[in-house]
Amino acid sequence: MRKYGLLGYPLGHSFSKTYFNRKFEAEKINAQYVNFEIPDIKELKDVLKSNPDLCGLNVTLPYKSQVIPLLDEIDENAKLIGAVNVIKFTKGFLGKTKLKGFNSDIVGFKQSIEPLLDSSHRKALILGTGGSSKAVYHGLKQLGIDATFVSRNPKDLCITYDEITPKMLDYYTVIVNCTPLGMYPHVDNCPEIPYEALTSKHLLYDLLYNPDETKFMKNGKAQGATVKNGLEMLLLQAFEAWQIWNR
Repeated sequence: MRKYGLLGYPLGHSFSKTYFNRKFEAEKINAQYVNFEIPDIKELKDVLKSNPDLCGLNVTLPYKSQVIPLLDEIDENAKLIGAVNVIKFTKGFLGKTKLKGFNSDIVGFKQSIEPLLDSSHRKALILGTGGSSKAVYHGLKQLGIDATFVSRNPKDLCITYDEITPKMLDYYTVIVNCTPLGMYPHVDNCPEIPYEALTSKHLLYDLLYNPDETKFMKNGKAQGATVKNGLEMLLLQAFEAWQIWNR
């Protein structure tokens, strides 16, 4: 039986574990998916030693960047983003296991947002500066869209929420929320932007998917904007992880 798993801390309810085990059962794949909740990334070596049948791992917070020095190789997207969320196991010289890191978030995001884009979508605001925001930035760049980060506090190469004016939104027609604002149970929260300046030419994409329609999305929809949540991205990045493991 092949074994796959999720590396992170804490893990709690795991989308990946449920998704992959249901997939294995439905498609009669002789494999299992388990959680590896470790309090220190240095314990990865113990996970590998105790699970010689591992074929691949997903990586989540807080280890997407911390795991990189422990890998033998990372692909170009993961290098650009500075984060790994998929590890592929291969046998190298003399049967030694080699670990290569990938980032499937960028693939999931690009495939999810691309059908919604048109010629008016040339500039984007990315709300938040965490790990997922970097995958969004490089995904947009690969789709030909210039993006600017928005942060609560002044930072290099960022603007703050206070600097977003209604006039700016004439040019920034794509807005991606990479913050946890609005996530259940805090459904009445949303990023502070001038929603009244949004129009039908705007696209609001929220990486959150619980609730299905966040306040960020509702505010955009009320102004005629196109809105989408992050559920499809989540599913697409999981599918891409499976493709990576089986290439």
